[in-house]
Amino acid sequence: MPTNKKDDEWEEVKKKCKLNAETLQMAREMGLNPRSLIKNIPNESQQWKAPVSVWIQDMHEKRLAKANKKKTLKEQKLKDAMGVLEL
Repeated sequence: MPTNKKDDEWEEVKKKCKLNAETLQMAREMGLNPRSLIKNIPNESQQWKAPVSVWIQDMHEKRLAKANKKKTLKEQKLKDAMGVLEL
């Protein structure tokens, strides 16, 4: 049972946005505000807007890809620096 206001807000988001536990966890890990998720629920006139669950998953994939790219570049620079030192 939710004990504080934040937990109540997350429960409300889960119901209103129809999120599963995995998508809800993604949103929490990314530091999204529960109120902002409720604000992003598409209206009937907003056909172009993706459902909140799809929006969260897309954002999570983009952030992971960016982090992996940054990690790969860092490792490559480290290898290059080590290669220069060995010569």
